[in-house]
Amino acid sequence: MVIFGAAGDLTKRLLVPALYNLATTGLLPEHFALIGVDLADLNADSWRDSLHKMMETFVGKAASESRIDAVDEATWKRLTGHTGYIQGDLNDDALYEKLKQYLDKLTDTGGNVLFYLAVGDRFFGPVVTHIGKAGLFGENWDQDGTKPEHWRRVVIEKPFGHDEASAKALNSTILRCAEEHQIFRIDHFLGKETVQNIMALRFANGMFEPLWNRDRIDHVQITAAETVGVETRGKFYEKTGALRDMIPNHVFQLLAMVAMEPPGGFDANAVRSRKADVFRALRTVAPEDAVRGQYGPGPNGVAGYRQEKDVAPDSGTETYAAVQLAIDNWRWAGVPFFLRTGKHMSRRVTEIAIRFKPAPFAPFEDTDVASLPPNWLLLQIQPDEGIALQFEVKRPGPVVDLAAVRMAFKYDDWFPKEPNIGYETLIFDVMTGDQTLFNRSDMVEETWRVVGKILERWSAEAPSDFPNYASGSDGPAEADALLAREGRSWRPTADNGKSGPAPQTKPAV
Repeated sequence: MVIFGAAGDLTKRLLVPALYNLATTGLLPEHFALIGVDLADLNADSWRDSLHKMMETFVGKAASESRIDAVDEATWKRLTGHTGYIQGDLNDDALYEKLKQYLDKLTDTGGNVLFYLAVGDRFFGPVVTHIGKAGLFGENWDQDGTKPEHWRRVVIEKPFGHDEASAKALNSTILRCAEEHQIFRIDHFLGKETVQNIMALRFANGMFEPLWNRDRIDHVQITAAETVGVETRGKFYEKTGALRDMIPNHVFQLLAMVAMEPPGGFDANAVRSRKADVFRALRTVAPEDAVRGQYGPGPNGVAGYRQEKDVAPDSGTETYAAVQLAIDNWRWAGVPFFLRTGKHMSRRVTEIAIRFKPAPFAPFEDTDVASLPPNWLLLQIQPDEGIALQFEVKRPGPVVDLAAVRMAFKYDDWFPKEPNIGYETLIFDVMTGDQTLFNRSDMVEETWRVVGKILERWSAEAPSDFPNYASGSDGPAEADALLAREGRSWRPTADNGKSGPAPQTKPAV
């Protein structure tokens, strides 16, 4: 495994801990070599020491992604027993010649190489081009031509482009150097257990799929809210914003899991084709169906976005985005999908909330049906992974008086908690060649097409009302109006499914 950007934060905070977890569970290949490539002036020993020191900082910290009690030295040795480091400029041909010579000397890994681009997106095209120019993507195939005797694969992080045109240009560049089966466009959200469990929930349970359509579902809300601000990512965020950072990638992947048709099988081609169908059926979002926001100062001295490091004092970059989507196919026609993401929100939560259409109220004419909550199916991605169902029951007593209750499944209640940062499954899939959870070129281009008009409008028109929501709130009032115009409202971000709905206090009739 060759990591470009070996000295960076992504490598230290996420990739190496994920590899350590794979080694802990016995999923790391027996013959494994880890090679770092970076401009930083390091060698194999100093790089390995820096990674170990970072791992030690995660010990005993429940808030960290790794959540480890100790660094097991035997496991660490399995991971870093063969470690190399190549120092150089990513734009220098000589660097890739050094890398080629190093890889040629490795005899016990079967010629299999995983290139991981843990670098800024401006380097994606140049690095892949240099890898191809050095002849490092070449694969030898068996006599039947069905599979390579040794493989070469490349993992590309997000953002994959900044709009439809740049995504198409990047696809064109990398596909001149590598085949589609060698390219793994990664989205770490898809490594989370609950995200993958959406397909199991839908397609392995006969009770859900008959309800999963426009006849029974009123609308769908997908929320990805964070309590943190931009912290040290001001430079990145100023040119990116909440929409580009989250919606065409992370949030759209959740949408695809919910909206896709049942695949003919769970092989990569079948699943990705069904996801691609969803993206093609999405209407391009009109600017009036999107809302942007920016957080201002909050209580206890919390700084607003414009006071953050590396942020312009008059910045028009959004830290919140909400959109209304329409899927133009037989399953979902007429069912709106509402997506929102934001920073410095009231609660950290990633959740898919499916609201069902109400039942006829005639049998309950003596009950105050106006106060009855709707039925919801909640798929909780983080921080508390699980599934909850909210429905109505009769309150104990001599008269029919309805109350909303909740049934909840939580992963922690049923399965042992294992260290997992979301990358383990994805890295393992790359090693085994399974592209099911990775984006295909056409999928990426379609997602940028869907939000293209919003990006054009927001780039051309500077917001006049920023900041328009306080840190620690649920976002701007305009986002509430987006749903209110159709008689709907957002679920409160503070309700993460931990507690049941408030009991009905209406006196019995």
